Amino acid sequence: MKIAGNRRALRTGALALAVGLVLLAGCRREPDTTAAPTEGPATTQPDTTAPQATVDAPLELRDVIENTPQAVVGISYPPDVNRYPGLAKALSDYATAARGELQQAVDGLGNDKPTMPYELSLSFEKLLETPQMVVISADGSRYTGGAHGEPLVARFVWLPEQQQMLTAETLIPDTKGWGAVSDYVADQLRERVATRLSSDDMEPGQQQEALRSASRMIADGTGASADNFSQFQPITDPNGLITAVRFVFPPYQVGPYSDGTQTVDVPAAVLVPHVAPAYAGLFAKG
Repeated sequence: MKIAGNRRALRTGALALAVGLVLLAGCRREPDTTAAPTEGPATTQPDTTAPQATVDAPLELRDVIENTPQAVVGISYPPDVNRYPGLAKALSDYATAARGELQQAVDGLGNDKPTMPYELSLSFEKLLETPQMVVISADGSRYTGGAHGEPLVARFVWLPEQQQMLTAETLIPDTKGWGAVSDYVADQLRERVATRLSSDDMEPGQQQEALRSASRMIADGTGASADNFSQFQPITDPNGLITAVRFVFPPYQVGPYSDGTQTVDVPAAVLVPHVAPAYAGLFAKG
């Protein structure tokens, strides 16, 4: 797997610095280089209802830094993602939806100026690129008032040979398969909570109640449904074959906001018996 470790840190730091400079110095507004915000309600979840079709007209995605008296926008893309038009369109759609929701909040201000500028910070990073798969992460936040921003967390798995997105629904097509994934993931998350609580200075009764509360939230967020596992990224061996799938859970799905984004790696041995035959060849055997 080609992980953009140092490069990701540099790009994310640069984006944060640029947004900070905009707030401090009131830089002039840069031309908007992405599609216009959508009208009406928008969603920031990737569309996983159907495979993505080939895009005839390639998009040219470019980083964005923009500011107004009411809001700041910062978006960064991998420099060569335009090589995959269908994937580029999916990233553009996600960013456009996120901007649309920010714009709705700005429009609600009327002529008022917020105490703290509203903000959209979104970074797309390439996690993996092989002839079989290209994996992109989207991480960021959208602030429209309140104590903290709304987390933005998404993963995109593009299959260049098929020119389509690999989704949770197509990867594992039945509830039985998701039941096996659910059991494995929930056990891992509960074990983490139990380990953490055992090191806290709590009365036994308080510890048990905290574990029960955490277990309920984990059960709600890991039910045997593809919807609960829609964000994932394959982990591969040197031959590009999947040895595990890392399922990604945004804050609030399986724990409180303070726990942040959580992940669980499910080994291929658990997944392969339930993977759709069309994708079994992507996985390592044995």
